Amino acid sequence: MLSGLLSTRAASMGLPMTEGQAAQFAAYHGMLASANARMNLTRVPEDPREAADRNYLDSIAPLAYGFPAAECAIDVGSGAGFPGIPLSIMLPGVRFTLMDALQKRVEFLQSVIDALHLNAEAVHLRSEDAARRPEFRERFDIAVARAVAPMNVLCELLLPFVRVGGRMLAMKGPNLDDELRDADRALTTLGGAIERVIEMPIPGRDWNHRGAWIVKVSATPEKYPRRAGMPEKRPII
Repeated sequence: MLSGLLSTRAASMGLPMTEGQAAQFAAYHGMLASANARMNLTRVPEDPREAADRNYLDSIAPLAYGFPAAECAIDVGSGAGFPGIPLSIMLPGVRFTLMDALQKRVEFLQSVIDALHLNAEAVHLRSEDAARRPEFRERFDIAVARAVAPMNVLCELLLPFVRVGGRMLAMKGPNLDDELRDADRALTTLGGAIERVIEMPIPGRDWNHRGAWIVKVSATPEKYPRRAGMPEKRPII
C-alpha cells in the first residue's frame, strides 16, 4: 500500500509523516492516476516504490536538508503538482500558490487542493505575466520549481516573485554547478545570490539530485521578467 511504503521511506530520510499525511499522498496518487488516464499530466509509475520515490519523496526531499521558515510559497510551472502538492501536504502551515500556464492542469490542481483540504490555491497564469501583478510581485517567502528551465532562465521566472530576504529553490540534477556558473549574470541582474547548494539523495537510489537555494538580496528591476517567452528565447548570459 502506497501510504505505508511512503511513510517508511520518508522516515528513512528523517521526514516523519503522520497517518493523515500518508493518506493525503495516497489520495493524491489516486487522483493523479485517474486524471492521467484522461489527460497527459505526468508519467505515473505502476510500481508503488517508483511512484513513492520519483513523484513524492523527490518532491519533499529538500525538507530533509534545511527548509527555511515561511508563511507563503509559490510553485512556478507546477504541472501535475510537483513539488507544490507534496510540500503543501508536509507543510500545512505554509500557504502555497501553484501556478501553471495550462488551464486543464490548474483545474486538476485545484481539485486536489479541494479534496485534500490543503492550504493552497491554483492559479492559471504564465509566470512572466503574473510576476508583474502587484498581488504576486515580491510577495513570497519562497519560490520553487522542479525541472522547469535552465538556471539562468529560472532566475528570471522565479526571483520576481520573491520578497527581498526571501529565497528561491531550484531543484536540479548533476549539472547544477555548470548551470550556476552560466547564471552568474542573471543572478546579479535580478537581485539574487547563491546561498547554498544541497544534495538531495533518496535512500537506495543513485540519483544525483541537487538543489540550489538563492537568497533575494535586492529588488528585481521593474523591466524583469520580460514578456512571455523572452526569458527562454534570450536568456540573460
